[in-house]
Amino acid sequence: MPALDVWPTLRPGSRPLGRVLGLALLALPVSASAQSAGASPMPGLAVTERTLETYCVPCHNGRLRAAGLSLQGVAPAQAGDRPDVWERVVRKLRGRAMPPAGLPRPDEETYNVVARSLETLLDRAAADRPDPGRPTVHRLNRAEYANAIRDLFGLVIDARAWLPADDAGYGFDNIADVLSVSPGLLERYMLAAAKISRLAVADPSVRPVGTTYPVSPALVQDERMDEALPLGSRGGTLVHHHFPADGEYELSIRLQRVSGGSDTIRGIGEPHDIDVRVDRERVALFTIGGRYPAVDPYGSAAGRTDSDLAERMEYQRNADAALAVRFFATAGTKAVGVAFRAAPLTMPEGVFQPRPPVTSFEYASRAAQPAVDSIQILGPYQPRATGERLPAFVCRPATEAEEEPCARLILGAIARRAFRRPVTARDIGELLPFYAEGRAGGSFERGVALALERILIDPEFLFRVERDPDGAMPGRPAPLSDLELASRLSFFLWSSLPDDELLDVAANGRLRLPAVLRQQVARMLADSRAKALVTNFAGQWLFLRNLRA
Repeated sequence: MPALDVWPTLRPGSRPLGRVLGLALLALPVSASAQSAGASPMPGLAVTERTLETYCVPCHNGRLRAAGLSLQGVAPAQAGDRPDVWERVVRKLRGRAMPPAGLPRPDEETYNVVARSLETLLDRAAADRPDPGRPTVHRLNRAEYANAIRDLFGLVIDARAWLPADDAGYGFDNIADVLSVSPGLLERYMLAAAKISRLAVADPSVRPVGTTYPVSPALVQDERMDEALPLGSRGGTLVHHHFPADGEYELSIRLQRVSGGSDTIRGIGEPHDIDVRVDRERVALFTIGGRYPAVDPYGSAAGRTDSDLAERMEYQRNADAALAVRFFATAGTKAVGVAFRAAPLTMPEGVFQPRPPVTSFEYASRAAQPAVDSIQILGPYQPRATGERLPAFVCRPATEAEEEPCARLILGAIARRAFRRPVTARDIGELLPFYAEGRAGGSFERGVALALERILIDPEFLFRVERDPDGAMPGRPAPLSDLELASRLSFFLWSSLPDDELLDVAANGRLRLPAVLRQQVARMLADSRAKALVTNFAGQWLFLRNLRA
């Protein structure tokens, strides 16, 4: 069956044929127009007509209409006029479901000849008269927005905290027709743009802020919690925190309390080591517990003085107040891990005692192992000007005279990726007033941040729009540009923006070349970003997102 080059390069259809749509998604084009231009009469057409007349029409005629289908008076040579009918016929033939079992059937070779001839006729008709429909304006959904921010600035954000859930239709949340836009959503986009732009430039004038990462109390912290935590660790948590600027940060740890409303820390009758790491590098090692044996503050006080009991209780309530460390970190998103050192793998003698369930009193008692309740990161303190390490900065001005030319380079590089096309002098000219306003009211970083905020609320960033080329005929299909094809490809495979290499190939008009397209698809599938094809597309298609529920 010949492959087609029209479906990957035309605007998407409202009702493309199933088999042809599969070819389009694979994006493996071969020149079908050249094939159809010099097409010769089908060698198997006569066999097809005789076979259908002999084996199919006796049941599928105007009088009987078996399965609601009539092939009487429907010529196979005009299969393109009734693709809905002949697609059904092909599926039945390929599955050997027609004629029904028990009735006379053709031999295997005849089955294959008829199916191949019908498929070729359908493909030729689709190539000669493509009907891809017209796409609507496509807003970036929440997952695509978060991935775009990651690829633009190297920031890992939780878009669920900043943007509302997307509308879904037909089981998917990336269908343009159902991705609505409301005034409230636009306001959330503006708030997100303001915060992201300041994080992206690591403005040294940023004030210290705190972020708390809670750990679910229902999570059993008896084993290693993440592959990025050290081997031989137990419990704790791993978070990806964005450090907005070079400077000092403070990390504090709060441990879980005994269940039932008590403020007593659980499980510190024995000593335990707590390891704190940033990007796998240790920044602190704490030891907590063991100062006093495990004691029930509500039990008998015989043999204890009031001061002893008060001291014990104070320690049991506030021992984790000392679990705080201040360290220096450079700007960027880093993995912050907190975990206990696991106890030696030994088994006490006697009858085996299974681990108590998380809902039991034994698990919630003071004798259980300690667990992390939350961690908090504060900062930056004494931030320093930076820029060399941030993806947003392609240059760094040494003097005031170099600031505006450097700002042009930075904004041009970001706008090219964000708008998914080469930028013009007009694009830069629209951004520079925002840079000038921010620079007049603060620093160079502040000026760049305000211009980046303008990019992040631009419709060309938030929406994917495919426009008809100049000279397009009304009601007639028009070919996609290479840049539009690049966006389709990247948002399908990566759920994100095209990278520089893909944009370069598309801007040079080479992406639609079959060999180049295959090479780019292979490269993109080998990239770690291609996991979005599973998490977003297959995750919704196969309802894998619902496993947590």
